[in-house]
Formats: sequence, C-alpha cells, structure tokens
Amino acid sequence: MNTIDDPLNEREFELVNIIGAKLPANQRDLSKQLDASLGMTNLLIRRLISKGYIRIRQLNKKKVQYILTPKGFAEKYRKSIKYTLKTIRSIGFIRRQLDTVIHALYDKGERGFFILGNSDLVELVEMTLRQPQWTGIKFSRGDQLPANFEGVVLICRELSDVPRSLNGKCVDLVEELAKQRENE
Repeated sequence: MNTIDDPLNEREFELVNIIGAKLPANQRDLSKQLDASLGMTNLLIRRLISKGYIRIRQLNKKKVQYILTPKGFAEKYRKSIKYTLKTIRSIGFIRRQLDTVIHALYDKGERGFFILGNSDLVELVEMTLRQPQWTGIKFSRGDQLPANFEGVVLICRELSDVPRSLNGKCVDLVEELAKQRENE
C-alpha cells in the first residue's frame, strides 16, 4: 500500500488545519492544540510528511517550522468544502423535518408559537415559521417561557424545564427531530 496516496484521517486533518493556520508552534504546542500526547503528535507529523502534506523547515538548531505543501493546502480545501456541503445537506434535512412538525401543528389549527431556547436550532425554526405558506402564524422567542403564553411551545434546547401543565401544548424539537431521524 502506498502511504503517499492515503487520504487524511480526522486527527491528521485536524493537524493540517492547525499547521495551515500558520500559528508559530513547536511539537509541544501542537500536541496541546490537538489534545494528544507528544508521541502521537510526532507520529502524526511524520505520517503527514511521508504523505506529502507538510514539510519541515529548519529555522535554527533547535527550532523548526511546519509548513503545508501545495498538496496539503489542496487537501485542506477539498475536505473543508466536503464538510461544508455535508453541513448544508444536514441543515436542509433538519429544515424539512421542522417543516413536517410545523405542518402537523398548523393542520391542527395552531397559529401561535413560542420558541424556547437560544441556539442555532432557534434560527432554523424561525426561518421555517417565516415561510409564506404559514398564513396567520405568530411567534416569539426567548430563554424563559412567558407567564401567560397561549399557544404551542417549541423547545429548542436539551434538558428542558417546561412545566408539566404544558404537556399537550409543547414540542421538544430536539427529541422530535431525533425521533424522525431514527424512523428514516
């Protein structure tokens, strides 16, 4: 097996990203940033050198500089694009799942929503509720449930502390999205 054509594993890619950031670092610094032992960091560096992703430039007798090669830059770029596209697909999938949940509530006549939480999921829920097909929907958001809220609470955080009195009027979106994912 030719090690030069081997793709990067996650740890190697992490090290390529650290080196690519051009922060001055020795092996000890790199091992701290990787949260890996010095020996593991040394092994990863040697592997990346043999694969042609990085090279070492001797600065003086005690100092070296780790530099990404053109192949290292290309792989970093390729993996970054691949990761970004995977993330975009995941966001699209979550949006479609949210659309299904909102559609079911909308069909039951629900028009008022409170989005409980403060996360990226809240932003996706808001984007979903702003779609033109949801006529008459009103919503607000916050970290605390308002005292006299009438409508459905959409929980966008884990380990929620929603009062039991809302049992029929709340949807734990984290749990609901996980259930939908399991059913696919």
